[in-house]
Amino acid sequence: MHAVLRIDLNEKLYLRNPQDTDLGRRLIAESIRLIDEIGFEHFTFKKLAQRIESTEASLYRYFENKHRLLVYLVSWHWAWLSYQIRFHTHNVASARERLRLILSILTRAHHDDPSTAQLDEAALYRIVVSEASKAYLTKDVDDDNRAGLFREYKRLAAGIVEVVQEINPAYPFPHALVSTLLESARKQQFFAQHLPSLADAGAAGAPENSIHAFLEHLAFAALA
Repeated sequence: MHAVLRIDLNEKLYLRNPQDTDLGRRLIAESIRLIDEIGFEHFTFKKLAQRIESTEASLYRYFENKHRLLVYLVSWHWAWLSYQIRFHTHNVASARERLRLILSILTRAHHDDPSTAQLDEAALYRIVVSEASKAYLTKDVDDDNRAGLFREYKRLAAGIVEVVQEINPAYPFPHALVSTLLESARKQQFFAQHLPSLADAGAAGAPENSIHAFLEHLAFAALA
């Protein structure tokens, strides 16, 4: 990952911080490309080791298994979104306008970020759309939660909850609304691509426009 933007995640996600070494950075960058190409089910450390001309044993020094790697990648995306939201909204006085900007960021997260030259955010976003639910839909979700593995997702949600409560302090379901918005932002993208009868995708090739309009309607209708 490029030195311009370094995102530090929960140390329990990894055995050795991949951002500290050249091999670790290549591990992250190429794992994103490989999972994007073949899917998480078919991804293995053996295939990744062959791709980066390393050994499986070397990769296992960074992550104990591929599930922890997936949680790391998804967490990186949530932390990056939090950074984008802070950067684009910190001078915006209106809470309603901040929420509009946040929803725009959530639905346009498929753009690559030049400040992270070695990491392909567009490919990572495709992984998040397709695979992020697998990070927590496991039998070990409670143990993982106690270990703080979902910290970045919770921080992202908490920041948006604060904006929602600023708009309407009396609204009784701010956490449920925000988690619904976050999940809908990516699930509607997945449905538009693969199960289009479950989405109102709008113009072909630009489903994010329709999804953004839907999220705004959902949020502001609830908060009215």
